Amino acid sequence: MTGHGGNIYAASRTTGIPEDRILDFSASINPLGVPETVSEVIRKNIRNLPNYPEPFAEQLSAHLGKHLLIDPQSIICGNGSTELIYLVVRALTPRKVLIPAPTFTEYERACKTRRETSLFQYDLSPENSFDIHLDTFIAAMHGCDMTFLCNPNNPTGRLLTREQVIKIAQAAQQSQCYLILDEAFIDFVPEHSMVSEVEKYSHLIVLRSLTKFYALSGLRIGYGVFPAALVERLRSHKEPWTINTLAQRGGMAAIDNKAYEKETFEVITQGKLFLEKGLDELKIQYVPSYANYYLLRLANAREVVVSLRNKGILVRDCSNFPGLDGSYIRVAVKSPEHNALLLKELSGLCRG
Repeated sequence: MTGHGGNIYAASRTTGIPEDRILDFSASINPLGVPETVSEVIRKNIRNLPNYPEPFAEQLSAHLGKHLLIDPQSIICGNGSTELIYLVVRALTPRKVLIPAPTFTEYERACKTRRETSLFQYDLSPENSFDIHLDTFIAAMHGCDMTFLCNPNNPTGRLLTREQVIKIAQAAQQSQCYLILDEAFIDFVPEHSMVSEVEKYSHLIVLRSLTKFYALSGLRIGYGVFPAALVERLRSHKEPWTINTLAQRGGMAAIDNKAYEKETFEVITQGKLFLEKGLDELKIQYVPSYANYYLLRLANAREVVVSLRNKGILVRDCSNFPGLDGSYIRVAVKSPEHNALLLKELSGLCRG
């Protein structure tokens, strides 16, 4: 069991509600759905399915390099960015790893695949909106040879600015500690991305995802940007053919779709304003978010999760995140009508 959101299949089996009638707020996916340009490319490339895909997604890497204005040789694509989380642990063999809490749970799971790896937890405080304090975090990195940062953080939605991350990257460089920066949701605040800084730091690795912003979770497309000195080491540990043909072609079409990008910012901005207003009116505590989801605190969170699930509405139970107790849930920003439905259901269920 992974304990993540987005499993409409299990929800359908347990509730008897058909998959296409389940409303999923547990996975933070663009409510616009798959870009039409991606759908067109997939239809066109179905005829190529008898052929193997490119072993290491070379064309997709080249396309990403042009899009990001970086050397495509620094890019390694993966079956979602999660594959690359496990790859960096396997290839770089860290002994001591610092992980904030709460954050994405796959960092810990990946590190636990190595018995030689010790984990150290940096606790984030709800009294401080779960923000990282730069000086104490940098001090906590001392003696570690790897640290993970999710920016914006999942599940809190909190953001470290580009300037703040640069300070952490500089400190990581000085202490020879690999900084694994997960930017799975950075497309919602692109001005704070660090991909252009990787070439300056020998210990900075940036992981990115195409699945959240472009609603391509089922295709599984992610990539990492690595310092030149590490690329061959990482590639020597990576299996070929992990990104299928449709994912490679779809990824290229997605990042070219500027109209979809523009519409996404409009929809998410309006959706967040609507949800924040509604949550304030319901007096539900939430953490101000820079991403397309909110972490809510409810006195009866477990009751809410179960009641909504029985109605075919999934929200993320956050009780399995280290650093959170059973009073937290995470909800995605979806379409206007779905956001309104969620608030209506919460109004009859929640005790803040």
